[in-house]
Amino acid sequence: MTNNILKRLEEHQIGLNKTCFTYHRRPVNLIFHQEFNEVSQAIYFEKRIKNWSAKKKHALAHGDFNLLKLLAQCRNVSHSNNHNKKVGLDSARPDNTN
Repeated sequence: MTNNILKRLEEHQIGLNKTCFTYHRRPVNLIFHQEFNEVSQAIYFEKRIKNWSAKKKHALAHGDFNLLKLLAQCRNVSHSNNHNKKVGLDSARPDNTN
């Protein structure tokens, strides 16, 4: 987050902060930025996207909102969208009576 994007980019390019994520990834290229009216909105957005996967960040940066939506879907096996409905299972069982 910055109010001077050119200065911030230059700081990353020269490696001003050795503990910064970009220090060992130089040279860096700015592929996305977003302006906000409120500092709190910028902080919230930055914290949120820091936890995203690289694929999801690239989709955002390239404006691929269909891919972004797809990548945002939960793929966890325990997620409710991934459970089969148990409707009609009793009728599919073989009858054990002769």
